[in-house]
Amino acid sequence: MERSDGRTATGPPPLVAVRHAIAARGDLLVQALAVAGFRTTRLPSPLAGARAWRDGCFDLLAVDPFHDSHDAAELVALARAIAAGRPLLILSDRDSGAERMLALGAGADDAVGWAGDPAEVVARIAGLLRRSRMAAGRLGEGELRIDLIDRRVERAGRLIPMPLREFDLLANLARVPDRPVSRSALLKAVWRIDFDPGTNRVEVHMSRLRAKVDRGFGWPMLCTVKGCGYALRSRPD
Repeated sequence: MERSDGRTATGPPPLVAVRHAIAARGDLLVQALAVAGFRTTRLPSPLAGARAWRDGCFDLLAVDPFHDSHDAAELVALARAIAAGRPLLILSDRDSGAERMLALGAGADDAVGWAGDPAEVVARIAGLLRRSRMAAGRLGEGELRIDLIDRRVERAGRLIPMPLREFDLLANLARVPDRPVSRSALLKAVWRIDFDPGTNRVEVHMSRLRAKVDRGFGWPMLCTVKGCGYALRSRPD
């Protein structure tokens, strides 16, 4: 069942990734999102490397591109590419029609100017999540279908039962199809571990997941990307 704030009645609330070059402004938005019941993660400057952005298993990306030492339109385009099918909200500290038009023209799903009160930003985030397929409880590419509410997985119409950890692992890979997700990102997203415990738990669960999702089908969807992590392919090579 979907809730009015974009969350579902079961499972964890959506994870919102926030990038704002001014720490106090980012803190204000993160606090408001936490009060509204959302999970949040802060992203570093893309100039320090985009890997932290690409590795993120977030549900929505909220970025202010107007304070980073980077062309704003190029930063929006980068955020659009990283968000892929997930919602992208562009923030501005000014009520500037020109900045909102730049953001929308560069690929944002929505753009909002806010001066002090982040209430409208939170409301727009909830609205974008309500309209996204992830907030509606559906994921999947090609012949794979994942119902996040009922925790149901089907491939080519065949039901695939699986325990919670394997389901969460598959769902996080399905959020960014055809893109590798690092082992550290999966540990954080699935097991809530911010460090490498030195175990092979990701590898063990991936092996079990492959046995369920790939065995008996015409081509493997789950693959290891050397040096990068794991990816869910949406189509055969």
